[in-house]
Amino acid sequence: MVEISKADWKMFRERVPEWQEHYMEQLTKKYIELLSSPGNASDHFWELEKRIKNDKKHPGVILEMKKSEAIWDIAIFIKKKVITIKELEGFSQELIDSVTKILNR
Repeated sequence: MVEISKADWKMFRERVPEWQEHYMEQLTKKYIELLSSPGNASDHFWELEKRIKNDKKHPGVILEMKKSEAIWDIAIFIKKKVITIKELEGFSQELIDSVTKILNR
């Protein structure tokens, strides 16, 4: 596995908040659908509470950023549908190749 370059690390740190914001927008839309669906308000409330509790653990919401884990984190973002491989445009080919190898395991 290749070590992430300074340029890739800088870009990763800049993009993670944007990627997470986009992911949380998707979650919010799902929460609105849940709250707007037919049924009891209490059922909606408890289902929403359960979803938020689980969603808080997702890397699209919270991520401890470590340079040594960045390539793995990017692969997880792709696998968990936070981003797509196309969103790695601008990163080094070496990083993209490393992420692709992880995803193809």
